[in-house]
Formats: sequence, structure tokens, C-alpha cells
Amino acid sequence: MKAQNLNRRLSGVDSAFLYLERKEIPLHIAAVCIFESALPFAEFVRSIDSKLHLVPRYRQLAVDSPFHLGYPTWEDDPKFDIRRHIFKARVEAPGGQAEMEALASRVLSQVMDRGKPLWDIHVVEGLRDGQGAIIVRIHHALADGVAGAALFKIMFDATPGGSHPGPKQHFHPTPAPESNHSVVDAITSAVHSSLQSVIAMESVLLDFARTLMDDRTKDAMQKLVALLPELGASSERFVFNKPCTGARKFCWTEFPFADAQAVREAAGGTVNDIVLTVVTRAISRYIQLHGEPVAGRFLRVVCPVSVRRDEQQQSLGNQITFMPVALPLDIEDPIRMLQAVAERTEIMKNARAAHLVALLSTWLGAAPPPLQALFWGTLPLVNLPMPLFNMICTNVPGSPTALYAVGRKMIASYPHVPTGYELGVNFAVQSYDGKLCCGFTADADVVPDAERLRDMTYEAFRDLLHAAVPRKASGRRRPSGKRKPAKSRPAEAAPVPAVGGKPAPAVGGKPVPAVGGKPAPAVGGKPAPAVGGKPAPAVGGRPVPAVGGKPAPAVGGRPVPTVGGEPAPVVGGAPAPAPADESLAEFVVFAG
Repeated sequence: MKAQNLNRRLSGVDSAFLYLERKEIPLHIAAVCIFESALPFAEFVRSIDSKLHLVPRYRQLAVDSPFHLGYPTWEDDPKFDIRRHIFKARVEAPGGQAEMEALASRVLSQVMDRGKPLWDIHVVEGLRDGQGAIIVRIHHALADGVAGAALFKIMFDATPGGSHPGPKQHFHPTPAPESNHSVVDAITSAVHSSLQSVIAMESVLLDFARTLMDDRTKDAMQKLVALLPELGASSERFVFNKPCTGARKFCWTEFPFADAQAVREAAGGTVNDIVLTVVTRAISRYIQLHGEPVAGRFLRVVCPVSVRRDEQQQSLGNQITFMPVALPLDIEDPIRMLQAVAERTEIMKNARAAHLVALLSTWLGAAPPPLQALFWGTLPLVNLPMPLFNMICTNVPGSPTALYAVGRKMIASYPHVPTGYELGVNFAVQSYDGKLCCGFTADADVVPDAERLRDMTYEAFRDLLHAAVPRKASGRRRPSGKRKPAKSRPAEAAPVPAVGGKPAPAVGGKPVPAVGGKPAPAVGGKPAPAVGGKPAPAVGGRPVPAVGGKPAPAVGGRPVPTVGGEPAPVVGGAPAPAPADESLAEFVVFAG
């Protein structure tokens, strides 16, 4: 693969990530990659070092222009040393998912050092079952999600043999031209970048005008009118929309890509629609867990959209726009929810909502760089009366086949998307080797129980799979620990609403609907407890205690611990108290 020929001047979008960043908003994209066996540290360092000439940006610093008169420039680091970028780390015993998530959370909480090239890798040792891991961080000014995924294909290899160190090319840093740091050059660059933005804005505007003549766009515009009431309604803050502190929690799960395809074939929609459906239903459950209603409320999501052409897939920098969409939180049926999501995303895509956002972005880019630096630098200090949106959901295509590092197979790659300001939690998913690897990035003080949201996402996907493809879903369960197929166990029945205000009957510990509108016997021959006139759900044949006047939810067949120090519901015949930030100690995957 040839080395990349890159522009030295950052774009307006790339620069914005530097202007916006602060302790409360660390702006790096990242991934936690799990390998089937531990990585030999010295050999891994040599392997990466031998490939850095393919990505020269990895040996360059971001250097500001005088007084922000122009955008920053990338300059070769005369003191580059790969030992300042690749570090050893050890996970605490017993080395399960909870411990790995805790380590990743600490690493991802740190703002990157601007005094060196903006990337680093932590090689993790001490994982259970002899596995290995790395935590890769790349500053968002250096690459967006698509570019970051493409870099994986450069840094790693498609075969075990090709992933070992090759001959290293000696690095000769090029001194920065004196003109790059002069006031005159900065002003010239500012004028040039503003003119480029004006030209780009005209191009986007003409492209948008042409699309308005398309029949699909006309039809979408008509349908968009029907959505105006929900789009025009005042956005609102949810329990996770609070000022962030900078401390991060990162947790993950994964689903078989084949299962997502099976849902798509059976129920329609796209893989993106399926992901949005699962996340929205999980958010709905999470909001209700924290005592907030969902009736008539909408989750406002922003989805990054790549605008890269085919020949730009390997290029660095940010080439993205955003598609906003409002998703209903009060649809219980998973298939109906999928249909509602698919309808809304289709309308927003055909109405060219992302084009409008791109137009706004290019309009902002026409402003002089000093004004842009001032705008992005002061934006986090402004308290808006209402949020523009509630969270970011991004889907990044990864490698369809396995990748290798120094002969070790990478078995999962969990993506991290930055969060901050009042976005207490964001979500990213990446396809990799037949899986959808999902990562939740949360502020540790705003969403201390991010693991619950992760588990609710798992349950929401299983519910959707069961509703769309019942036979396939019934054979998939969460494993007991190791990344191996778990022994099958009976499926847990979903709680059935009572009839006539009385609890539904139970057979073998599972609720059964009443027949003929008549109330059936309670669970275990005893009256089931009622909450708000409705029976509490049963888990494993036992009624679950109420929390705040509402039945406590169950995740994976186990009651979720209560909030605020209340004792958890009965599990296995004994009370199981747990802290609010309890997390699973095993890798959360579907078992085949």
C-alpha cells in the first residue's frame, strides 16, 4: 500500500474538534479490540513502527496559527518516538469484561496530549482465558469514524503471516516552512479557506436544489409535513441530558450480523433502522427505570453520515454530515417500533435532511477562522434553554473478515464515540467479521449505571429478533461466562398484562394469558403482587418487587438491582443487594 499524500492545513471541520475540546469533552474516537490470545508487546510495537510510513499523519503535530488567524497545520514531529504512543497496561483480576471496561473507561477519560501526534495504543495484559486486548485512540481532528476504520486495515492485516513486523523505513522529519507560522500566511490561508467554503456552499445548495426535483424527494417532502408536529415540538432533556464532567464509562455488547439480516428480511427496514430501533427501545426502558414517563415523548437522535466518495475511503480527516431524526419512545411492540423508525429515517433521507445540515456546516465554514475558533471555544459555556438533540448514534462499517496483529486474531472491535456537553450517553456500532459490535460511551457522573442501558439494549435486540424470527431467537441465549456457546436453557416468558385488573395465571413459572377474558390463578397459587393496578412481572416463577411504585425490570432473566441503595429483588431465593454501578463480569455475546 502506498503512503498517503496529505494536505498540511486542517479543514474547518477538523479544526472545530480542536477548538471544542476541553477536560469535560475529550474528543477522540477509539476502539477496544479483543484478541484470541495475548499480544507480545515488543513485536507489536515493531509491527506498528514498520507501517507508520503508510500513514505519515501519525508522526505529525497539530500546530496552531498565530492568533487563530488561519486553521492549524500538520507538521512533522522532530522528536517523534513510538514509545510515547504505545504503552503496556494490565487489567485487574479476574480479567473479565467488567475489569476491561473499567480500564478502558479510565483511558478514554483522558484528553490527548497536543504536544505529540494525536494517537496512542494501550496493549492490555492479564485478561481471562489468555486473551489479549488493545485500546486504540485517535483524535477526531485526525480522522472520523470511517477513516479510523480504514486505518485498521493498514495497521492490521487480513492474514496471520502478513501481520508480523516488516522492514522499517527511517523517518526524516521535514522542517516546517517559516511561512506556515507567519501572520501574513495565516491571513492568506483564512481568506483562501473562506472562499473555498463559499464555493462548497454553492455546490451543496445546487445539489440540494437538483434533488428537490426528484420524485422521491417531492414525496418525502409531503410526508415530512405529517411529521412537523413532532419535529416542531420543543425538545426536552431526559435523565441523561445533564452537564458532563469528563469522567467516562465505556461498556459494550455484540450481536450476530446474520440475526440483524434475518430481522431485516422478515420485518423490513435497514440494518441502521434495526440498530436505531433497539437503542430507542433500550432508552425508553432506561428512562422508565429512572421514574420518567415516555408517553408522547420523542428521542431526538443525530446520525453521522459519511460524504466520502469511493476514492476517498482511505483519506484522513472528517468528511461527514449529520441526519437528525425524532423517534417515538412509547411504542411497545418491537415490529411496530421498527416500522416507525424505518418510516421516519426514510422520510428524512429522501427529504435530504443531511444536505441541509451540510449546507449549514459549509455556511459556518465560510466565516473567518478566528470567529470559528471563538464560536466553538465558547459553545460549551452556553446553557441552551433546550437541547438541540438527545444523543448521537453512529454506525461505522468495519472489516467483513477477521484482522490479525502479530499473528493473533482479533475477535471483536467495540467502537467508542465521544460525548460531552449535555450528551450524557452516545452509542456506536461497527460491523466486524460477522458481528455488530456495540459500544456505549457515557459520562460517569451523569449515567453511572451505563451497564444497565447496555443490558437493556441486549434485551431489546432479543425481543426484536424473537418478534421477527421466533424460531431463530429461541435458540440464542446469553452465555454464562466464556466466549463459547452456552448450554441452552428455557426461554423466559415476557410478562403478560392482567385481565380485568387481576394477575395472569402462571404455568411452570411462566405467565399465561387469560382465556375468555376471565382472570386466571396467580403465580404459584398465590396472588401476584400488583403495582398501580397491574401485576408485577415474574422472573423464574417469582414475583419481582416494585421500585418506586413500578415493577422492577428484568435483564437476561435476572432482576436489575434497584436504584438509590434499595435492596435488589430476590434472586435464587436470596436477596441480592448491589451498587448502582454494578456491571457484568463476563463478555456479553449471543451463544450459538
